[in-house]
Amino acid sequence: MATEIERKFLVVGDAWRGRVAHSESMEQGYLTGPPAARCSVRVRVAGGQAFLNIKSATAGVQRDEYEYAIPVEDARRMLATLAGDVVTKVRHHVDVEGHLFEIDEFGGANAGLVVAEIELDAVDAPFPRPSWLGREVSHLERYYNLRLATHPYARWSEAERNAGDAA
Repeated sequence: MATEIERKFLVVGDAWRGRVAHSESMEQGYLTGPPAARCSVRVRVAGGQAFLNIKSATAGVQRDEYEYAIPVEDARRMLATLAGDVVTKVRHHVDVEGHLFEIDEFGGANAGLVVAEIELDAVDAPFPRPSWLGREVSHLERYYNLRLATHPYARWSEAERNAGDAA
């Protein structure tokens, strides 16, 4: 079984921009997902490649995850005909002390939202905390891409944008 251990943080300021190793535009849409399903099924096109991703529908930093390469043409057709709302973003890769942070700068209805993710080998693994790493949002489902597809950042209330624990 594949397990993903990922922590998410809001990004503060632009100090990270000077450290970007490379960036890629992404489009992703969901073919199925909660509340009825026990998993989300996502199709993603990024950097000339496409993937089908299946992730358990549980909140937190550790979830089951499976990902498979698929033909780009198939992925684009799935996005156009099977997916609901599509999330667009630019993913920036930033190395900090040998740790890869993936910083997602969202577009479209999620413009203005910038989130950093780091994948870890263990839930309690140590990692650097650069000054631009803001509040942790790993347990807040509204920051999950699946939720951003159905309830985008542009429609969030001020309370949702500032709340630390409400979903």
